[in-house]
Amino acid sequence: MPFIPHTKEDVTSMLTAIGVSGIEQLFDEIPRELINTDLSRIPEGISEMEVSAELRARAEQDRQGLCFLGAGAYDHHIPAAVWELTTRGEFYSAYTPYQAEASQGTLQLLYEYQTMITGLTALDAANASLYDGASALAEAILMAVRANRKSDSKTILVPRTLDPRYRKVAETIVKHQNVVLQEVAYDAASGITNLDAIIADGGDISALVIPQPNFFGRLEEVDMLTDWAHAHGALVIAVVNPLALALLKPPGQWGSAGADIACGEGQPLGIPLASGGPYFGFMCCRQEHVRQMPGRIIGRTVDTLGNPGFSLTLQAREQHIRRSKATSNICTNQGLLVTAATIHMALMGAEGLAQSARASHHNSAQLLARCQTIAGVQAVFAGPFFHEIVLRLSRPVTTVLKGLHTRGIVGGFALEHYYPELENCLLVCVTEKRTAADINRYGEALAAVLSAP
Repeated sequence: MPFIPHTKEDVTSMLTAIGVSGIEQLFDEIPRELINTDLSRIPEGISEMEVSAELRARAEQDRQGLCFLGAGAYDHHIPAAVWELTTRGEFYSAYTPYQAEASQGTLQLLYEYQTMITGLTALDAANASLYDGASALAEAILMAVRANRKSDSKTILVPRTLDPRYRKVAETIVKHQNVVLQEVAYDAASGITNLDAIIADGGDISALVIPQPNFFGRLEEVDMLTDWAHAHGALVIAVVNPLALALLKPPGQWGSAGADIACGEGQPLGIPLASGGPYFGFMCCRQEHVRQMPGRIIGRTVDTLGNPGFSLTLQAREQHIRRSKATSNICTNQGLLVTAATIHMALMGAEGLAQSARASHHNSAQLLARCQTIAGVQAVFAGPFFHEIVLRLSRPVTTVLKGLHTRGIVGGFALEHYYPELENCLLVCVTEKRTAADINRYGEALAAVLSAP
C-alpha cells in the first residue's frame, strides 16, 4: 500500500502551530523509566522478495494434514461464497463507521449481525463485536462488576473447566482493577463444574462464569448453575460456542431467568483457522444491562422523511467522545470478520447451522467409539458432550502427537500443561468436515503409534 510520510517541514510547521518544540513533548506523561530507545535487538530490514518468501513459507504451515485439533478454534466448512463476498471492495476496504450517513451499508450489515447473534443466544441486545473470545470474557467480567450494584466484592467465580487461556487473559486485564477471579473445581468423573464447590463458596460474589460447552467438550448443568447464581445475588456470564447454540438451549433461556451476559469466540461462524487468527469476539446481554455493555451498538431508526436508516446507538459512551470515561474501549471492531460471519450465518440459515452442529456431534461420537476399541486408550469423562472428547493414553501424549504428525494428522491438544492432573490426556475435536474414512484413519494411526516399540 502506498504511504507518503510527512516531510520535516510539515512536522515543524505542525509543532510550531501547537506550540511545542518536539514530538517527544506530546508524550511527556509517559514515565521516563518506561521509555526505551534501544532498538539494537530489532533486525535489519529485508527486501520485498524475502518477505514474500517468508510469508509463503509460513502459509504452508497451515497445510498440516487432517485436523482433529480444537481447543477453541475449529476446522469447520466455510461455503465458498462467504469470502468471495467478504473480500469485495465495498467490505474489504470499509473502515469503522463513525460517519453514519456515509456508512449505511456497513451499519446495516452490523445490525443484521447483531440480530443474528441475539437470535442464537436468546438475549435482548448485542454489540458489533470485540477482539476475540478471551478479551470478550474480560470485558464481560468488568461489565458484570459495573452492572451488579448489589455486590461490593468484585469477586467472580470462574470454573477450571473454562478455557485456561481465557482465564489467563481475563486475569491480565482485570487484576489491576481490584477484580478477584476465584477458581471453582471440576468433578473428576464428569468433567463439569463441581456444584458442591460452588455451593460451599458462599459469600458475596458479583458473577458466575458458565462455559457451554466447557473446555473438555462437556455440557455443564447450566440451569442449576444459573439459578444458584441468581439466588445468591450474582449475575451469570455465559461463555458459549455459537455453533453449538444451533442445538443447545441458548443462554437467554438458562434456568428460570436466563443468563445476564453471553460472550464467546465467533471463529466457528465462517472464519478460517489461519494459524490462530485474526478472529472476533461476540457479546450479548439482557436489556437492563445494555448501557454497561462495551463496544458499539448499531440501531435502526428513521430519518425526518420517515425513511429507514442505521446509526451508532449510545454513541456518547464511545472513546472518541468520552475519552477515558468511556465504557466502550473498542476502537475498530473486527468488521471484516463480522462481515464474513454475517454472510456465513445468512447462507447457512438456522437449519444449516443445526445440521453442521449435529454432524459434528455425530462424528465425535463415532471417533470416541472407534478409539475405545484401541488398546491403551480410555475415555476420561462420562456424560454428554458436544464435539470434543478427552482421551487418556498409555504413552506420553507429546510422543503420540509427534507420531500422528508424521502420519499427516494433527491429533489434538495436550491437556497436561494446563491441567497437570490430566497427564497423558488428549483433547480431540471432530467437526462436520471429518468423514468416516478420516475417523478410521485417525483410529488406525493412533493404534499404530501406541503399539510402536
